[in-house]
Amino acid sequence: MPPKTINRRKQFELFLRTLGKPLVKFIIRLGELTQFVLKALYHCFVPPFYLKNFVRQLLDMGFYSLPVVGLTTIFAGMVIALQSYSGFARFGAESAIASVVLISVTRELAPVLSALMVAGRIGAAMAAEIGTMRVTEQIDALVTLSTNPFKYLVAPRLWAGVIVLPILVLIGDVIGIFGGYVVGVFKLGFNPANYINSTFENMEAIDIISGLTKAAVFGFIISLMGCYNGYKSKGGAQGVGEATTNAVVSASILILIFNYILTEVFFSK
Repeated sequence: MPPKTINRRKQFELFLRTLGKPLVKFIIRLGELTQFVLKALYHCFVPPFYLKNFVRQLLDMGFYSLPVVGLTTIFAGMVIALQSYSGFARFGAESAIASVVLISVTRELAPVLSALMVAGRIGAAMAAEIGTMRVTEQIDALVTLSTNPFKYLVAPRLWAGVIVLPILVLIGDVIGIFGGYVVGVFKLGFNPANYINSTFENMEAIDIISGLTKAAVFGFIISLMGCYNGYKSKGGAQGVGEATTNAVVSASILILIFNYILTEVFFSK
């Protein structure tokens, strides 16, 4: 075989190795994640249930996240009102601002922004807590004490995420719409009664339902990524730090991906 052919063959083999190594790693991680999800879902519906852990997660994810969600959604609603006015004023369609704020907040801004804020706050905390338990062998101690880590650590967090985030988003809807009302009435000079009437006239159940459905899915994603990355962490403090970063980044990316998928499901024609 000519030397040039041998060199090209070696280069091609090197290219396949370079391309194949990350691909194989991705497939392995995807398989591990799938196994983790199936195992976690199974233990979510099989007793025993640790109610104390569940209540603690409700408080951590829900009550203590209210200030962050409230600030995020109220300023989002205010910005949407301002931007809508500056754009619609060119076409004399200022009366549509109330409905635009309503649709923007309920369908997209409240679910997505709330989920991203909670992912940064709670997803990182979950990964850090469970990752620390992993590297300090506390999870192995739970197994020694005949306590299933999935039931004790993962299931309460998954249930809390699915239940709490829709509640946070519903509160965020109200606060975000109120933010748009404040700007519309006190900044842009709209009549308060007309603004409120326009909001209620344009409110549809599908807008609220789609946002709450997204929130439930996002809550599951946040809890899942936090638990998975923390549970699989290794290598001491550095590994816990990497798990925390991976939990936030992966949850944020999946939130944006599933936001498009769910929007396509609800509103495609």
